[in-house]
Amino acid sequence: MKRIITMAATALLLLPALQPQAALDGAAILHKLDRNLEPERYEMYRKLINIEPDGSKKEFVLYSVKKGKDKVAALFLAPASDKGRSTLRQGDNMWLYIPGVGKPMRITSQQSVTGGVFSNADILRIDYTEEYSVIATEEQGEHYLLTLRAKSAEVAYDQLKMTVDKKTVLPLQIEAFAASGMLIKTLRFKDVKDFGGGIRRPATVETDSPLYKGYKSVMLYSGVKAREVPDEVFTQGFMSRMEELRK
Repeated sequence: MKRIITMAATALLLLPALQPQAALDGAAILHKLDRNLEPERYEMYRKLINIEPDGSKKEFVLYSVKKGKDKVAALFLAPASDKGRSTLRQGDNMWLYIPGVGKPMRITSQQSVTGGVFSNADILRIDYTEEYSVIATEEQGEHYLLTLRAKSAEVAYDQLKMTVDKKTVLPLQIEAFAASGMLIKTLRFKDVKDFGGGIRRPATVETDSPLYKGYKSVMLYSGVKAREVPDEVFTQGFMSRMEELRK
């Protein structure tokens, strides 16, 4: 009898270890990652550098604002040939305004207004949780591996495989795939910087693509800070007036 009691007690002690671990909440991880990358309402500056196989470079400077989870607007400050152009994103809809041309023209998420490896979806990024659902979550040592599936056919990439740092809940690498399963590009997040106001995020994003061998694009972030802007900013009528936000 004593032996039976001892065995029962041992079994009770081992029970917690035998219980399956709680399932990882991939959606919660992705939501936290969105907020760690940037506030829901912000302004920031970015330099985009396109590097060609021969080493030549073309640089762009953009001022951007965002409101909510799916509204983004950006103004080109340089080079001189692009100064005054602006872009607007409202969910899946995107526009490009060119001074002197007339009304804004529609653009797609797969195109690139800067002509590099970064697509319009990368340049005018909205919250990942708005475009993607988490279909698989794994733990790999110090990282999470999230597999995301696009919520609609309008999204630039059908699937993302996202490597996330557990400690910071920030992306380290994102592989973007077409519906066919073909790898379209890889984005690498580097140089985590404290921008103040509780914003600590990668200051550098690099991308390359097996579809454009030898080409590379780099995005450098600066001046990221929370800012409230009126809804009017995210309308086609305001695209020609974006410079007013910087005064």
